[in-house]
Amino acid sequence: MRPDRHARTMLPIPDLPRPGLTTYDAKDPDTAYPPIEPLLPPEGAPNVLVILLDDIGFGASSAFGGPCATPNAEKLAAGGLRYNRFHTTALCAPTRQAMLTGRNHHSVGMGSITETATSAPGNSSLRPNTKAPLAMTLKLNGYSTAQFGKCHEVPVWQSSPMGPFDAWPSAGGGFEKFYGFIGGENNQWDPALYDGTTPVEPPATPEEGYHLTEDLADHAINWIRTQKSLMPEKPFFVYFAPGATHAPHHVPKEWADRYAGRFADGWDVQRERTFERQKDMGVIPADAELTPRHAEIPAWDDMPDDLKPVLEREMEVYAGFLEHTDHHVGRVIDAVADLGILDDTLVYYIIGDNGASAEGTVNGAFNEMANFNGMAALETPEFMQSKMDEFGSPSSYNHYAVGWAWAMDTPFQWTKQVASHWGGTRNGTIVHWPNGIAEQGGLRSQFTHCIDVAPTILEAAGIPEPTVVNGVQQSPIEGTSMVYTFDRSDAPERHDLQYFEMFGNRGIYYKGWSAVTKHRTPWALVGGTVPAFDDDVWELYDGSVDYSQAHDLSAEQPDRLHALQRLWLIEAVKYNVLPMDDRTGERISPDLAGRPTLIHGTTQLLFGGMGRLSENSVVSIKNRSFSVTAEVVVPEAGAAGVIIAQGGRFGGWSLYVKDGRAKFTYNVLGIHEFPTEATEVLPSGTHQVRMEFAYDGGGLAKGGDVTLYYDGNAVGTGRVAATQPLVFSADETTDIGYESGTTVSPDYTAATSRFRGAINWVQIDLGDDDHDHFIDPEERHRIAMATQ
Repeated sequence: MRPDRHARTMLPIPDLPRPGLTTYDAKDPDTAYPPIEPLLPPEGAPNVLVILLDDIGFGASSAFGGPCATPNAEKLAAGGLRYNRFHTTALCAPTRQAMLTGRNHHSVGMGSITETATSAPGNSSLRPNTKAPLAMTLKLNGYSTAQFGKCHEVPVWQSSPMGPFDAWPSAGGGFEKFYGFIGGENNQWDPALYDGTTPVEPPATPEEGYHLTEDLADHAINWIRTQKSLMPEKPFFVYFAPGATHAPHHVPKEWADRYAGRFADGWDVQRERTFERQKDMGVIPADAELTPRHAEIPAWDDMPDDLKPVLEREMEVYAGFLEHTDHHVGRVIDAVADLGILDDTLVYYIIGDNGASAEGTVNGAFNEMANFNGMAALETPEFMQSKMDEFGSPSSYNHYAVGWAWAMDTPFQWTKQVASHWGGTRNGTIVHWPNGIAEQGGLRSQFTHCIDVAPTILEAAGIPEPTVVNGVQQSPIEGTSMVYTFDRSDAPERHDLQYFEMFGNRGIYYKGWSAVTKHRTPWALVGGTVPAFDDDVWELYDGSVDYSQAHDLSAEQPDRLHALQRLWLIEAVKYNVLPMDDRTGERISPDLAGRPTLIHGTTQLLFGGMGRLSENSVVSIKNRSFSVTAEVVVPEAGAAGVIIAQGGRFGGWSLYVKDGRAKFTYNVLGIHEFPTEATEVLPSGTHQVRMEFAYDGGGLAKGGDVTLYYDGNAVGTGRVAATQPLVFSADETTDIGYESGTTVSPDYTAATSRFRGAINWVQIDLGDDDHDHFIDPEERHRIAMATQ
């Protein structure tokens, strides 16, 4: 093996000219220069494929004893290693930022999701430039890099078409290729996609068989094949992160139907079956115990009999979704194998970025946004029964019940968001690398964490941890390489200290022991009381004999518990965990949270053709009166299509023209639709179309009266009985002159939504009307700019 000639601790690697003879004439026989060589990693560096699935508990995948068939995960495990004590952070964006940097989530500003970022350093959603991402390090060392799927690490005020793009994967993130979506979740049938930083539409429709996971796999396969065709000597780093199986649980019906009748006995029985299978497989110790159900989680037998068919279908859809996801992961792995390079590819298959999600309420949800708006009561058992056959389809935005999430975390306590207990943080993980791991089908039980992935890849590639990246001195990586476990199942664990925290749920692991406290319940988003942090009750577990945290020893060993509590506090100070923040609704408001916002004041001016504007890019019209005024040019043939739309099929509003008449529709969660239509046709020429909404007041989510105007003259009135108080959508956007994604109203489709005519401008004004129903064109710009 030839010695590496590069000094790789300073990135980019400095170009060092070599002194020598410089001739006057290139034809001189003494003219000699070494050939230009492309930058490559050290000799022997493997390809790297990191697969990260979403919202999957330890007890879901068949590779770890669960009921959801994942044959490709099983196949990969048979040729590599299973890790049964691998941990995440209990939430998606924190896990991803931690994994991609090798640092703890608060250390890189991602104490929670980007939508709840605050001004506190540990929760700002801003990655310090002293902590460069792994992809950047690998790219600057000669790797080809690509990401496909979910990116939830972009601060919300940087997610507009104007960026800045420093935190986007294909800019500051170090990935030369990105194809996927920005945010926490996406409609699997009709996603909002980006190619790099450019918005793109899905290549097909749901009716034509489109599904996001398949599309992502297609792009990953094509990129890998192209990379090996054009740069066969250069290794790649591919990060494949589908949005599956995060809600909405979208999957072709035939995949869900494979599980018909399989979950009729409910979640309590399912946990017992999974537990026995886990023991039979040896993925948990023979002496592990099944933790009991907490009182906050309802028993299956206590659920209404008429709701149980709905609950069964929720789980059937989820199981089909996970199997479908594994199938397309298998396609990517097979593509690597077909190129003859699988043996020299380090593969991480991480089955979940946190525990299973309990964000779907105790009954599950037809539209998960109902719970995030505190309006879950709208989805009555009768309503759920009427929608059962639609679960998983393009007309749904569904989630499963809390009980199923708990069952998917077998044998542990609790679920996603609960960083205190292993049900929230322990995820089955497979590592496969035949050229670097001799054992096939082995089990590893050393404590490991998502921050260990980056240093493992660097060690496997022979690349040193950089000290300077792009001129900025780097802070040390905080994870521990897992390479030491590859050859020895009995190697003493090296990552023996790790803190956990999410929304006040917190814990500490130290040399086999864990001290933990659950502070709040994930599905209790509104109402109820949350204790003071000092009133939280801590538990103590001895992991050397209690794999599942089944026996609380806090009463027997109070001194040890106190020592671990103190150690948690020390680690919390070290990594910017403090101040802890258990607020929920308040953190959605940028003003209350202290994060930047793009829009200031009470007016926003928009122009035709603008689109893909997230809710954080548009002035909020929720829980207040507002008006929308548009100057449009109507052709002789008449106008048609969308003037402005926010949200989509599962919640939002739209001002549009249908059959020549202006129409405003407010859609509450895809459950209730409130239309108001003008009584007159909009004439040809240049006109102002205006909609005024007079909010009833008296609290959140109230209704209001709607009035439509042409050029200041009232042409229609209507009533909106209720509104959405917090969020319309996690993936739909605001568009002017068209509507991308799903449509707010069934009066048009995305294909027919483009406005026939011209839109000169659209202005949103908050508060009561102060323009006499008409905006003077000469004053419009001055007013808009003065209120920014």
